[in-house]
Amino acid sequence: MRKLGWIALLFCLASPLFSPITEAHPVRAASGADAGGFDPVSATNAYLAKVDPAQRARSDAYFEGGYWLQAWDFLLALAVAWLLLSGQISRRLRDRMEAWTSRRWLQTLLYAMAYILITAVLSFPMTLYEGFFREHQYRLSNQTFAAWFKEALIGLGVGIVLGSLALVLLYAVLRKTPNSWWIWGALVSVTFLLVLSLISPVFIAPLFNAYTPLQDAALREQILSLARANGIPAHDVYQVDASRQSKRVSANVSGFAGTLRISLNDNLLRRCSPAEIQAVMGHEMGHYVLHHVVKGLVFSGVLLFAGFAFVRWAFQRSVDRWGSSWGIRGVGDVAGLPLLAALLALYAFATTPIQNTLVRTQEAEADLFGLNASRQPDGAAEVALKLGEYRKLAPGPLEEWLFFDHPSGRNRILMAMRWKAEHVDDPPPAAPPPAR
Repeated sequence: MRKLGWIALLFCLASPLFSPITEAHPVRAASGADAGGFDPVSATNAYLAKVDPAQRARSDAYFEGGYWLQAWDFLLALAVAWLLLSGQISRRLRDRMEAWTSRRWLQTLLYAMAYILITAVLSFPMTLYEGFFREHQYRLSNQTFAAWFKEALIGLGVGIVLGSLALVLLYAVLRKTPNSWWIWGALVSVTFLLVLSLISPVFIAPLFNAYTPLQDAALREQILSLARANGIPAHDVYQVDASRQSKRVSANVSGFAGTLRISLNDNLLRRCSPAEIQAVMGHEMGHYVLHHVVKGLVFSGVLLFAGFAFVRWAFQRSVDRWGSSWGIRGVGDVAGLPLLAALLALYAFATTPIQNTLVRTQEAEADLFGLNASRQPDGAAEVALKLGEYRKLAPGPLEEWLFFDHPSGRNRILMAMRWKAEHVDDPPPAAPPPAR
């Protein structure tokens, strides 16, 4: 696994040689391409040619810099864990909590809160660079430092509350199932992810943005009509003031049963045409109809089970070698949390291409669903160009497999143009229904 991580890091060095950011990266026509009528390859290249070279170079540099940040974030996580363990900070923190109370769950809760706060403080310089300075450097953020820092504090508060509760439950399982803790630990983690996905749209997202009913009645009815046609039981549409933070366009269909909601941000409303909005909403509805959240949780569960199995092996080996100097008594000892976190970070880093492939595949499925639902291939292509403001439009195949959790802009446009080629003689989409 460590070898795979180094391969990914080496590719960061080599990718500029194979994929210069100043090239146009045209799509090459395959043999047997459509010789008459609409040619999806030519249409794709025409869309890519619309992007200003300076903007393209900037977005490529932003995205390629993210490759390095993945490696630096991983190394930082290891460094923080090593400091807490080798510096006896984790052991002393556990001893302090045990001196304060004899209740194990409360010891874990207090330790977890302190641990999350300490790691956040130690990681703050990197968080500040990635979340504020770098976003402004590439003209992607609209926030002042005060606004950004306020949201960072809110996020930290949410992380302390939810993370501490999750760790109390996790360590209760680790202590009660010493032989099979990795199985039950993975199950608890999957359950927590499921609960988080259900409560996040209603209880967490509004902490950062205002969700208000969509004011455009005609657009609202158009979106709800598309939802009804695809079996989505939504009754209202919300707009989100995301322009407070960035220039990115986005939307989502999230929640379950009573928490289900359709949301689109104000950047999408301001920057995109009706055809682009229809294409985006078709894509997001595809995620819901194709049960991507559930499928993603199942796949995450499989990865987590494998990850906990790896941690079980690696944790015991590490404790056997360094446990006495670190003051770790066993896997059920909260003083070993930095080691547990470091091993999970190692596993997550090594399996990043696998995780990216799952998400990228689901995004491609949602793209195709959205094309069939909205029938707006040009709208989908225009949105792909807007997403290309912060995503590299035309990476190499290996680069896309390693680092992209969405299809590249080039491949998304090519899919849309292939769909258009098969429907070029169809009548145009029907006009949206009148507002009620």
